[in-house]
Amino acid sequence: MDRILFGDNQFFAVNHMSEEKARAQAMRFRDTRAIVEVLDVAYELGLRTFMCTTHDRIAEVCDHFRTNTQRYPDYEFYPCMPYAHKYANAVTELGLLGAMKRFAPGSIVGTVARGALAAARRDIIDPMKLLIDAEMRMFAGLKTGVIFLQNVVTDLLLGLGLQSIFVAFAEHVRRKYNAEPGFITMNLPRLVDSLEECGIANPIICSSINLIGFRMCGGREAYERVIREKCFRPIAMSILASGAVPPAEAVEYVCRQPGIRSIVFGASTRAHIKQTVELISHYS
Repeated sequence: MDRILFGDNQFFAVNHMSEEKARAQAMRFRDTRAIVEVLDVAYELGLRTFMCTTHDRIAEVCDHFRTNTQRYPDYEFYPCMPYAHKYANAVTELGLLGAMKRFAPGSIVGTVARGALAAARRDIIDPMKLLIDAEMRMFAGLKTGVIFLQNVVTDLLLGLGLQSIFVAFAEHVRRKYNAEPGFITMNLPRLVDSLEECGIANPIICSSINLIGFRMCGGREAYERVIREKCFRPIAMSILASGAVPPAEAVEYVCRQPGIRSIVFGASTRAHIKQTVELISHYS
């Protein structure tokens, strides 16, 4: 993994501290060309990995990169799935069968049959694989070295103790997509122990890691201890605590933590991207 990864929250009106800023971002990036322009700036500044959700607009971004592979020969996507709002909205708009027809790969009849069989067996692994395959269609032909399970699902499975789903997810993305499995969580200490218990060695885990403990379930000291003592590959997100921590202090703190493999951040201007890249390079 690269040391610095570029994220996509800023493109889809995700701001944990300001609804006003979120609305402004939504207006600015309502055209996919505006997203591509920022990705081009990040590329010029040396960022080669885009860690992104499977929002519908990302499919348009993928189309751009597929069309211009010679321009971005070393570019890589890290898909994060599922994008829950997309499915909820589709069910509301199209109904359950309509949503299945829209997202499921292959024959809808076969998909329904497989889903019914899985339900009869009380088995959620087959539908989980179908969901991954549906989400991955937009990345066809692009490099996807790590595929992440979003925290909304990771933490639900963690709370329910369904470790077998973590194992099935890891096996599927390795076998079918030749990718490494990644997990996003808001409870790093507990997830590290859970993945260790179910035999997923040296996992890639992305979690909020910042100076003030923002969105860090269990507290900053628990995170620092796990990062120091456990064998896994941490990716730090939310390092600025949604703007609550000054950039220099935020980056210095994260870079002081031993073993953090990568830092993911989102920004929408050349100045902010450049500043963050330079700070990470300085303190690393």
